[in-house]
Amino acid sequence: MADGSTFVQAFTILFREGLEALLVIAALAAFLRRAGASEKITPLYAGAAAAALASLGMAWVFETYFDGNHNDLVEAAVMLLAAALMFYMSGWLFMKQDPRAWQADLNRMAERALGAGTVLSLAGIAFLAVFREGAETILFLHALAKTGNGFDGSLFAGLGVAVAVLAAVFVAMQWLALRLPLRPMFLITSAFLFVMGLRLVGQALQEFQEQTIVPVHNDGVPDFVTDLGFNGSWEALGVQGVLALVAIACLGLYWLRRDDRKAAGATPKPAGTQAARAKAAQA
Repeated sequence: MADGSTFVQAFTILFREGLEALLVIAALAAFLRRAGASEKITPLYAGAAAAALASLGMAWVFETYFDGNHNDLVEAAVMLLAAALMFYMSGWLFMKQDPRAWQADLNRMAERALGAGTVLSLAGIAFLAVFREGAETILFLHALAKTGNGFDGSLFAGLGVAVAVLAAVFVAMQWLALRLPLRPMFLITSAFLFVMGLRLVGQALQEFQEQTIVPVHNDGVPDFVTDLGFNGSWEALGVQGVLALVAIACLGLYWLRRDDRKAAGATPKPAGTQAARAKAAQA
């Protein structure tokens, strides 16, 4: 029975902590493949690998100097930084949703659609998504091993099944992405990153609330908010609502400017100008 409990706990720890990070990386990798920029996936994976190593180092620091307790303020700062990068990448993807414009950018050698700054943002998102969960996962597993029979077969079996399930989720997302048209792929990834950014903001506020830096008022908040994994306090919902309104305002401004550009491009040139050009050509 103990072995079964260890198996379930090990599976739950890795699957729960790894799912969110994997979804972010899988969505970005799928977007890059679908957009014909597979060579840019390497920095994404490099960021995740660097985060795994950094997580080991951070777990050692926590275990050695903080008795295995993580710092809520550091975790909140990492979450806010990750959220900022996700908001940036979400907006970038939305701006690049036009397949014709995207292909034109890819075809211009001097102005690549995925420049150095964007690639660094992708690597940064991958790093922070994994690092945010990595050290905590290692500490949880270490605590589980100490309270059980160590790193025995049941613990490794739970981890193995969790890895297999996460890998299946990753492959399914890549398969689905290859069957989606380019514009929906951009929009879905953009929306996903924005929602994940909102969740991270709520989780960062929860860390501040646990330190009594930010107050907590949750009376009347619908249960489905916490069921969806969001911070169920009015403080968090208020901040997330403001961010959503800012995003809506930016979208409205984007569409207005886009319509203005289309109207300017469709405006016929004055007849006098066309006649003058024709006359000059004949001369």
